[in-house]
Amino acid sequence: MRQDGILLTTVVGSYPQPDWLIDRDRLGSRLPPRTRALELWRVAPEHLEQAQDDATLLAIRDLERAGIDILTDGEMRRESYSNRFATALEGMDLENPGTALDRTGHPNPVPRVVGPIKRSHPVEVRDVQFLRANTDRVIKATLPGPFTMSQQAQDDYYGDEAALAMDLAAAVNAEVRDLFQAGADVVQIDEPYLQARAEKAARFAIAAINRAVEGVQGVTALHTCFGYAHIVHSRPRGYPFLAQLAAANVTQISLESAQQRVDLSVLRSLPQKQLIVGVIDLADESPVEDVETVGGRIRDALRFVPPERLLLAPDCGMKYLPRATAFQKLRVLAEAAAKIRSEL
Repeated sequence: MRQDGILLTTVVGSYPQPDWLIDRDRLGSRLPPRTRALELWRVAPEHLEQAQDDATLLAIRDLERAGIDILTDGEMRRESYSNRFATALEGMDLENPGTALDRTGHPNPVPRVVGPIKRSHPVEVRDVQFLRANTDRVIKATLPGPFTMSQQAQDDYYGDEAALAMDLAAAVNAEVRDLFQAGADVVQIDEPYLQARAEKAARFAIAAINRAVEGVQGVTALHTCFGYAHIVHSRPRGYPFLAQLAAANVTQISLESAQQRVDLSVLRSLPQKQLIVGVIDLADESPVEDVETVGGRIRDALRFVPPERLLLAPDCGMKYLPRATAFQKLRVLAEAAAKIRSEL
């Protein structure tokens, strides 16, 4: 990590999984799975962990070669950003899934809550240990947030979404503590449904998020967005639930801006937070931007937030992009950040 700590680059979480690891055609032709989707893996179960390790090494090296400062493991072991953690919790019936509307308005199979939500064992600790052992850069682990998980389940037990979210938050809190203990420098909670369900978020999301990071010592981030560009095509220009995140007890807020050209004056509403701003468009039809285009987006963000509080990233996870395209976009991100940094 550079010593100046100015305009650091990172990723939101996912990086494209290799075709030999996962059936990318099937992955991209459906809504992101909320239950397990083992049929997506191309590798036999007895060899899957080794294959995921190998894919993780490829992702780490790509991120390093691209010049990214703060790495994730690319989420190579996940069928979606949220289902690996959510389906590992007690109280979820995975054999008899329920149904919930996705943020696109389409029904999707989801875990069915049939008892108290509890985390009985660490879920991502080995992931962080593997990442820590294979890079000397700053590393970030990602987890689905309690509010979003509460919206991606069918509740047949609590009868109260806020109560469900608070127990999910307790499970997240236990995992966050273990991930820092395993070597994570940053732990990020992913909460895209803050924007899709803003009225519900106003009722109980902040309390759940704060429970998820309660007592945690370490740099925490909260990512919010409008969904994967590959999946969600109709998206607002502004955030219905952003200024409220000033009350979230996290260090960093991560948001997308490039694809729909968000008015970045909204950054003024979070004056006490470090801000991870998406400056790389991930829409399917989006070409690889040039350094000047991305530099212009960075300059726009700097109109509203000082460089010591600004970090730079793609808009969202890169899971659905071709790997070569994702790598090129990250390289442009790093080059643009270096260019603007030299101008400060």
